[in-house]
Amino acid sequence: MTADISIPKLCHVFVYGTLKPNEENYAQYCAGKTIAEQQAIAYGELFSLPMGYPAMILGDRQIHGYLLSFAEASILESLDDLEDYQSDRNASENAYNRYEIEAFDLEGNLLTSAWAYFMTLEQITKFGGVPQLNGCWTGG
Repeated sequence: MTADISIPKLCHVFVYGTLKPNEENYAQYCAGKTIAEQQAIAYGELFSLPMGYPAMILGDRQIHGYLLSFAEASILESLDDLEDYQSDRNASENAYNRYEIEAFDLEGNLLTSAWAYFMTLEQITKFGGVPQLNGCWTGG
């Protein structure tokens, strides 16, 4: 007789800004909490905002970031707070909205689906976002 052992599903998050390793919010929100971290690519359009952090919208350009894997989906509660996202609020009332996207390795192979935070183009325009055509953002 075999035991019914369920393998917990990891919570994957694609980060492209201040939550990346060595960036401003990584130590507080992610350090010591990840099961795995790897450089990854997602597709969208990346903007640098004058407030000192980036925003991403849907698109077809490569965005360079990290795939962070967490043992518990409860990590999303603190990340949602940081990104001013509430699932029960109208999308236009959130600073960012969380969507599930596909993340790829640096060779373009599909890794997994992952959560990522997106801003609306209207918000980016209002804030004076600057396109990051190379798909990379680094804090100051």
